[in-house]
Amino acid sequence: MTQPLVAVSTDVRQFENYTWHAAPQQYLEAVIAGAGALPVLVPSFGDRLDLDALLSRVDGVMLTGSKSNVHPSLYGGDASEKNGPYDTARDSTTLPLIRKAIGRGVPLLAICRGIQELNVALGGTLASEIQEREGSLDHRAPASDDQDQRFAIRQKVSIRPGTCLAGVFGAGDIEVNSVHRQAADRLGNNLQVEAVAEDGTVEAVSVKGARAFAVGVQWHPEYWVRSDSVSQKIFRAFGDAVRLHAAARPEARAAAE
Repeated sequence: MTQPLVAVSTDVRQFENYTWHAAPQQYLEAVIAGAGALPVLVPSFGDRLDLDALLSRVDGVMLTGSKSNVHPSLYGGDASEKNGPYDTARDSTTLPLIRKAIGRGVPLLAICRGIQELNVALGGTLASEIQEREGSLDHRAPASDDQDQRFAIRQKVSIRPGTCLAGVFGAGDIEVNSVHRQAADRLGNNLQVEAVAEDGTVEAVSVKGARAFAVGVQWHPEYWVRSDSVSQKIFRAFGDAVRLHAAARPEARAAAE
């Protein structure tokens, strides 16, 4: 089988007098090394893109983390500067892409900002500055110039029995590198909680009744995919779903006959 394709979301950034549509290298490396697929960057041009045509050609979708947040106008939140920064071009692309990928049964892995996009795309809401809530842990990265320190594996999350991720890790506790200041609040339609932090913060969700793998995680498995077994397992599960989808294509079946 040829290397399957995974569509990857992009952020819109201004750099050296150009507008860039880009994704961090760690996510692209993780698609290659962890899922065994070829990442294809999807520019954030919103309704100018034919997403159905895109999804007829790729075998999976991955939504990356980002410094930006989903614009609160999309879920009835406070669109203040405090809750930013925002990337509305990305929002206009990823939210319809999520809904179409789920509807077409294209495997989906949503990471960090991605799980928040998944929740909003399906009608859910987000809680901002969760570290300020009574009884909440501080899920933000420590102040450091060392990325390895910022993304260190330091937080315990509990995988709920009978869920998709219980099939990947087994039920019980795992250690992850969760780095965020927003989180899912009211869950979107057909989402179920897969994992929670010790303070009850939602750390992973899946789409109930999805035709393919459709999981969102608040932590960052892409960062340690080459060395951490938990990170490796989730990308392996995503990669297996991507290859299964690729093998089910009519052209793949015809070639095998």
